[in-house]
Amino acid sequence: MSEVHQGACFCGTVRIELTGDPETMGYCHCTSCRQWSGDPVHAYTIWQRDNVVVRAGAKSLATFQSSPDSLSHRQYCSKCGGHVMISHPELGIYDVFSGVSPGLKFVPTMHLNYAEAVLPMSDGLPKYKDFPFEFGGLRGSGVLMDE
Repeated sequence: MSEVHQGACFCGTVRIELTGDPETMGYCHCTSCRQWSGDPVHAYTIWQRDNVVVRAGAKSLATFQSSPDSLSHRQYCSKCGGHVMISHPELGIYDVFSGVSPGLKFVPTMHLNYAEAVLPMSDGLPKYKDFPFEFGGLRGSGVLMDE
């Protein structure tokens, strides 16, 4: 039986259920994630589409895309503004903000887009200039950077 994790927006209107384990966890340093999250680094958890279900508040789950061809469909609660997740429909995955599910232990494995970092982090994890060569359907250079 797979473990089930509960998550919610800041006010609790939007409630999600995460089943099993995330594909990966880590930090993204790209300008887009930093601007959207309002933080110097975005802590992500990546889940297969079938492992994420909105259990309550679906009508309050709003979506923002920075452009019509954007792969990132940023989802937030229209009542409290709390960020919930980023849907990547073309890739079949969700990036659920690490703080949305407090019962899920955050165990990062890498840094993405470290070339754009504004908050250097010395933690011994791999730091990719952009993405690993093949990452969830996205092609990256696979170039690792020094801490």
